[in-house]
Amino acid sequence: MPDPRQPGDPIAPDEGSPTRERGVVTQSRPKVARPQRFKVILYNDDYTPMEFVVALLEQVFSKSPAAATELMLQIHRKGMGIAGVYVQQIAETKVATVHQLAERRGHPLRAGLEKE
Repeated sequence: MPDPRQPGDPIAPDEGSPTRERGVVTQSRPKVARPQRFKVILYNDDYTPMEFVVALLEQVFSKSPAAATELMLQIHRKGMGIAGVYVQQIAETKVATVHQLAERRGHPLRAGLEKE
């Protein structure tokens, strides 16, 4: 049976080719690394209204009203809180969205990323 792969395919000749073990033909799969994940952290300040933070957590991070209120209180008491964990591009977009919404309303709310 001819090899269906073309020259220059990313799979090495030994990877992905059928092998015979104890009468059973198996085919190994190349391992795919999971993308790194990042925590989106919101930081407390003394000026941003709590209601704004709750609304932001509901809209941007899809939190329920109860979860958003609980997280807002954690941020208020401990100085920071994890709003969510995402792949890098999505996490960066969430941080930018937080900054844009806060800036539009004149609030100094800050968010950041941290590797998980």
